[in-house]
Amino acid sequence: MNPTSIATVSLSGDLAEKLQAIAAAGFDGVEVFENDFLTFDGSPRDVGRMIGDLGLKITAFQPFRDFEGTPEPLRARGFARAQRKFEVMNELGADLMLICSNVSPQSLGGIDRAAADLRELGEMAERYGLRVGFEALAWGRHVNDYRDAWEIVRRADHARIGVILDSFHTLARNSPLGPIASIPGERIFLVQLADAPKLDMDVLSWSRHFRCFPGQGDLAVADFVKAVQSTGYAGPLSHEIFNDQFRAGSARRLATDGMRSLIALADQTRSSLPPRADVQGVEFIEFALDEDTADDLAALFAALGFRRTGTHLSKSVTRWSQGAINLVLNTEKDGFAQSHAIMHGPGVCAIGLEVGDVAAAMARARGLRIAAFEQPVAPGEMRIPAIRGVGGSLLYFTQAEGEFGHVWEREFIAEGADAASGAPLLQSVDHISQSMDYEEMLSWLLFYTALFDLARIPQTAIADPAGLVESRPMVSADGSLRFVLNGSQATRTLSSRFVSEHFGSGVQHIAFSAPDIFAAVQAMRAAGLSFLDIPANYYEDLEARHGLAPDFIDSLREHHILYDRDGEAEFLQVYSHVFAQRFFFEIVERRGGYAGFGAVNAPVRLAAQAREARPVTVPRPLRD
Repeated sequence: MNPTSIATVSLSGDLAEKLQAIAAAGFDGVEVFENDFLTFDGSPRDVGRMIGDLGLKITAFQPFRDFEGTPEPLRARGFARAQRKFEVMNELGADLMLICSNVSPQSLGGIDRAAADLRELGEMAERYGLRVGFEALAWGRHVNDYRDAWEIVRRADHARIGVILDSFHTLARNSPLGPIASIPGERIFLVQLADAPKLDMDVLSWSRHFRCFPGQGDLAVADFVKAVQSTGYAGPLSHEIFNDQFRAGSARRLATDGMRSLIALADQTRSSLPPRADVQGVEFIEFALDEDTADDLAALFAALGFRRTGTHLSKSVTRWSQGAINLVLNTEKDGFAQSHAIMHGPGVCAIGLEVGDVAAAMARARGLRIAAFEQPVAPGEMRIPAIRGVGGSLLYFTQAEGEFGHVWEREFIAEGADAASGAPLLQSVDHISQSMDYEEMLSWLLFYTALFDLARIPQTAIADPAGLVESRPMVSADGSLRFVLNGSQATRTLSSRFVSEHFGSGVQHIAFSAPDIFAAVQAMRAAGLSFLDIPANYYEDLEARHGLAPDFIDSLREHHILYDRDGEAEFLQVYSHVFAQRFFFEIVERRGGYAGFGAVNAPVRLAAQAREARPVTVPRPLRD
């Protein structure tokens, strides 16, 4: 793996906070962004000493702007500026300065003119024992393509002058990657990495606000790195990220994400880790509650068609089953679940996933710097491997056979009716929806897609009555695992209130699949369960949009079921009321290979939930 680096501009905080976060995440080096240096209350030597004491090396001092191809007297002033920067770099202990291509309207074109300027700058750099890297900005006035930047460096023909390649500036312009192979690796002085979502906007705004770590966006960063590797380049791979979310986030978390991104990228290009974990299903979902709340939730489970099928050998933990679904109620007064309930209130504290190879999944998690979790177990009990997940919850790994298999037979005493007998109302866990701070969404997107074999579905903006909610699904190839991440910058959306009122991120709703949603709802209503009220206007519009048969519309309305269609594929969904103001359940039926999540219905559902949370009184008309 190449040495790792990150630019200080990528993180929030002051220079000291940024450097501490970078060192804690395990980076080898750091690009010192000039503004971070200028705002630091200390000498260049102080900065250099602080960086060295943290075990870091200075990868580059950057950026130096608007240098090449300027007319006099600007040209002379540019060399004077460069000399001063070289003096500062000698004090810092930095040996590479990044020059980005000129954007000034006063700059003059011409490859030979730019090459001559860089050659002369190389002579000055040699006197100071320094190097200069030239980078093509995607919006440069005359030089905006790495091929032109390399030609200028080639013609400058000076050992102290090299090219800097940047994935964003290359991929944002759809520049071909093949010509990178013709650049000698020793003439590439630095490689900077940034991903970004595909957006239809000017490249400067795109770059300044929406860059992200590789694996969080849509650009072909792995292909870019493979092209660079073909040159024999052995220098640092360094993040340079400009992102509004990052500027508001935790420097420690973001630095960890940056390192995780580089590790995952190295794995994509050189297969350095076990493969992404192949999840074969959700083994269980565990709820942490007190005894009173557990009784209410158990009653809800029973109404949903679940049956109590087991009690833990030594703990106050019960198993509830239906089809391939296992729900665990944990009212133990000691241990992780109790701590989670005290911190967050009643809710999901853990998810168990069946994977093909537990040892390989845990090895990949360790390689990605994901924290493992362990707690004492009683003699004879299983030690199920686990990692820390969203909001401090846990992800457990099981497998069908072997040391980490047969959890229910080994850990629980079977009781009650056989959950597998008869036709279940519900078959499996369709998807799990987690709400989090908006600033965390990219972090958890990287976490899940780096660790598990999940495909990212494009992000959707959903209208909540109190603002927009961004929703990002991730799905395994066979649909056995679906996570949906939700976050909002608006403070009063249902997603934001979930996070703020319950002290952190977590599972907000769980969707179960039904073979026949109408039969399931009928049976559940007969058991005393009621569902979220959907306004009549919705069904009137549904008939107009899809031309559905009147009797089918009547059945949807009667059962409070929402409907969506994609071609010939259909999706039906119904929601429980929110439990303990914390979480709720969804029942879905997918027909004809429907692959989405009914996003068109989400505003209707959110408005209905908002009415239940804050009932609205319709004013009566005034009378004389």
